[in-house]
Amino acid sequence: MTSILIVGAGAVGALFGSALARQGAQVSVVCRSDYDIVAREGYDITSPLLGNHRFYPHAVFKSVAECKTPPDYLILTTKVLEGVDRAALIRPAVGPRTVIVLIQNGVDIEAEIATAFPENEILSGLAIVGVGRSAPGMVNHQTMGQLNLGRYPNGASPAAERIAALLNGAGIGCKVTDNVVGARWQKAVWNATFNPISITGGMLDTAIMLGTPESTAFIQRAMEEVCAVAGAAGYPMHPKVIEQFIGGTKAMPPYHTSMALDYKYGRPMEIEAILGNTVRAARKHGVDTPILETLYAVTKMIEARIRADR
Repeated sequence: MTSILIVGAGAVGALFGSALARQGAQVSVVCRSDYDIVAREGYDITSPLLGNHRFYPHAVFKSVAECKTPPDYLILTTKVLEGVDRAALIRPAVGPRTVIVLIQNGVDIEAEIATAFPENEILSGLAIVGVGRSAPGMVNHQTMGQLNLGRYPNGASPAAERIAALLNGAGIGCKVTDNVVGARWQKAVWNATFNPISITGGMLDTAIMLGTPESTAFIQRAMEEVCAVAGAAGYPMHPKVIEQFIGGTKAMPPYHTSMALDYKYGRPMEIEAILGNTVRAARKHGVDTPILETLYAVTKMIEARIRADR
């Protein structure tokens, strides 16, 4: 039986964990804020793909150190935040054969973990899913439900294929790629534009952001800057990627970005992982990105104000 430990088992971790458990994996979780209710009652999940159900993890831990047996897979679904040492967080549970899976936002987020665990295989995953925590222990999956997964920095991976088979068998579409860094840059074309714009404009949803020709043109120009950075980094984007992202976003019901929801509830935002790393890559490769630089400066001011108000 495949053993899996999910660290940071919030909405995304609970949804994917329940899917893996359905296929026979032994899924344990580390969750701090919802520990008491999850340990007693499991997760109450509503999902158009998996149906409404309750997911009871094999074991529920308050900390990684409580997991005494290294798992086959350790899946990290926490936010990527400034000042948080992800390697130190997971180290107590990583064994010599543990495959580390990062299902997290941003670009250039894998190197820290790969350096800390040079002998362990690292899989990088990009979740395309609309899911949130509606109350302690309650997960509301609204739309989509896909995962792009690949070995970092590249190449084929039987370990990735095994996870993909479990997820696909449960109804969560999982695609394995041999160019996961390129896939991460492609997601950044959307993430590094819509996320910061949604908070600099004041809790804007996708319909408002794409509601006028002027705002749409602004987003397109920002996306063009991300594409230029990706190309300079060695990951050229498909010529139609911007058109596809904007068309796909317009076709979906209006929704708020993850950064907008964090902003609304006063939670730490993934500014550095999503936007800061993109801007730093632009500077490194000599790419002029005036829109991204402006968005980065303004989002940092917003973040500073939130911290000052706490």
